Amino acid sequence: MANKPTTTRSEFASAVTQVAHERNLDPQIVLDTIRQAIVAAFRKDHQDKYREDCVYDVVLDPGTGEAKIFEIPGQVTEVAGVTTVTPLPKAAKTDVTPPGFGRIAAQTARQVVLQKIREAEKSVVTAEYEKRLNTLVNGTVIRFVGPEIIIDIGKAEAVLPAAEQIHSENYHLNQRLTFYLQGIRDGVRGKEVVVSRADNGLIKELFAREVPEISSKAVEIRAVARDPGSRTKIAVYSHQSGVDPVGSCVGQKGVRVQAVIGELNGEKIDIVQFSEDLDKFIASALSPATGLTVKINPDTKVATVIAPADQLSLAIGRDGQNAKLAGKLTGFHIDIEGLPEEKGTSEKKEVPSDTDSGDNSKTS
Repeated sequence: MANKPTTTRSEFASAVTQVAHERNLDPQIVLDTIRQAIVAAFRKDHQDKYREDCVYDVVLDPGTGEAKIFEIPGQVTEVAGVTTVTPLPKAAKTDVTPPGFGRIAAQTARQVVLQKIREAEKSVVTAEYEKRLNTLVNGTVIRFVGPEIIIDIGKAEAVLPAAEQIHSENYHLNQRLTFYLQGIRDGVRGKEVVVSRADNGLIKELFAREVPEISSKAVEIRAVARDPGSRTKIAVYSHQSGVDPVGSCVGQKGVRVQAVIGELNGEKIDIVQFSEDLDKFIASALSPATGLTVKINPDTKVATVIAPADQLSLAIGRDGQNAKLAGKLTGFHIDIEGLPEEKGTSEKKEVPSDTDSGDNSKTS
């Protein structure tokens, strides 16, 4: 008999420690969860004794798990539809623990405890991923919920919203992909981790992973313009003399850029060199077209580009994509004029461009 309390203490304390360790939780959170579950069980099984105008305090022995419930008279207040009960000053506590409640509470509270622990665990995991926002994460497609896709990212499940999917990609169960940790949002089941395949940040982080010069800050991606799933342009700049920013991103025999393209399932990438000389930068942004003449109006943010006849289609791109992405990359509206091979009137092409300088891209 003398050893029984020690055994009980060891079993309960060990269980709390194990749950805390497995769920990566503070043991105090586990104990608080058990206290909340005991009050919930008391309210459910002893409705005749439970009072809405009282506060209930649970004294829980962290060694044995023995619990006692104390009732404290309180004052009920309602603000903006939210009811709260505050203990009255100097109110006496009354022990209202029902006979044999320990065993009953353990059975009744079990589901509540598990639920509370899951909620606490999810909160801890969400906080962990919140520290890792704007980085890459590997994930596996595990199910489809309407237009959204649920991704297993290790310790948590993330949501890939329809707006962050690439429509040219065919997602299927158990498919493994690299995602961009975009943010945390409030969902119907609490806070949710949101990942993306369409965010420009995915491009930046993939290059940072493949190009040591970007990780070391010797090379910087100044701008990205992207048509997700189709084509991307990036403008790169070197902070270190002797370092070729474009060559660093392309890699020997194109190995670095091809690694990024592989992660994007074949999305074309154009890498151009950033320049403070806007004429030069705009001409580079319109690659693979060459031999361009650029005239800019910095006040209206309009650039007029004259292209040789054999470069006109390259400068514009299919459905105007090349010119539009160049416009996004540089922040200028671009009008392209093609000169015929023989003397005559020039042909002018006006291409609408998005001046969102936050989007940039490159083709390889």
